[in-house]
Amino acid sequence: MPKLKVAAFSLSMDGYGAGPQQDLQNPLGVGGLALHQWFSQTRSFAQMHGQEGGAQDADDGFAARSFHHIGAWILGRNMFGPVRGPWPDDTWKGWWGDTPPYHMPVFVLTHHARQPLVMQGGTTFHFVTGGIHEALSRARDAAQGQDVRVGGGVATVRQYLQAGLIDEMHLALSPTLLGSGENLFSGIDLLKLGFRCTEHVATPNALHMVLAKG
Repeated sequence: MPKLKVAAFSLSMDGYGAGPQQDLQNPLGVGGLALHQWFSQTRSFAQMHGQEGGAQDADDGFAARSFHHIGAWILGRNMFGPVRGPWPDDTWKGWWGDTPPYHMPVFVLTHHARQPLVMQGGTTFHFVTGGIHEALSRARDAAQGQDVRVGGGVATVRQYLQAGLIDEMHLALSPTLLGSGENLFSGIDLLKLGFRCTEHVATPNALHMVLAKG
């Protein structure tokens, strides 16, 4: 059965998935970019951006796996951009330029309606105002039997965790501390939700952990 997954999700050693004060200059919050150094050095990252090179190592293996058998994505509005409140216009089209790295349907949670946004490379952003269950239903239909990936941010992952809907998570703990920001597991009992660690691999850049229900 297709799964709802979190994959290649970077955390600080103190549990933060994003730093504070997100804005145009700090899309992942202050200090947030440091969480993703393990990923930005990989061959998979280079390929996402149409480039050559990049390391082919254990980090790259987890990065490549995170895109396998994925048919649709779900993102929170903060992951799509810094615009708050009603959409003033259609100018903002995401952080990624004209060719986002998804290449498939992406469902963006928002309280404010907006028409679907068709981008180059096969990505279409659909803006969902009906909450996490509507987004998941639409994403599963669009995925056509493949898995659905919750890309973030932290608040969105927490909503799906608290609803008991996530089947598997790959977390990459980066050797850095943020001190504040958005904490992924604060107040969440993973054991009660049925998760156990099925895989863990340490590299110089991250500790990779796979948590699955079972």
